[in-house]
Amino acid sequence: METVLNRIAAHLLRHGQRVTCAESCTGGLLAGALTSVAGSSQWFEQSWVTYSNQAKMQMLGVRQDTLAVYGAVSSETVQEMAAGARLAAEADYALSVSGIAGPGGGSDEKPVGTVWFGLSADGILLSRKMHFAGDRNQVRDQAVAFALEWLAEHLQPEVA
Repeated sequence: METVLNRIAAHLLRHGQRVTCAESCTGGLLAGALTSVAGSSQWFEQSWVTYSNQAKMQMLGVRQDTLAVYGAVSSETVQEMAAGARLAAEADYALSVSGIAGPGGGSDEKPVGTVWFGLSADGILLSRKMHFAGDRNQVRDQAVAFALEWLAEHLQPEVA
């Protein structure tokens, strides 16, 4: 993970860009990984841990209808989380994570280990679903590693 973090940091610093994140099931682990890099304050200012639906609505602007129709663990919700975080932080990139880390809370439709990711950048609003195996901590750790790799794949130079 150190390699991808260094790649992200170098890119953001070189292009004068910033990243933020909005997390649910990872509970701040993604922000913790990003800020583990020395000098991260030059490209990371803030993030949100929005564990409840109320927090997602209040802090990130996720629509109540989205949560009612699709649920917190959905493409639609992570896209709204990422877009809301990016707007609030005035960042170039925003990552969002919402999933079911377990051991409970899963269903046939959304089993434990289901995690949705959102990415917002200039002209980009993406989502991706992954399924991770393992216990709660393993699911959360895998989610952070995936989010960082996914961000690194989508970094773009600043367009003047």
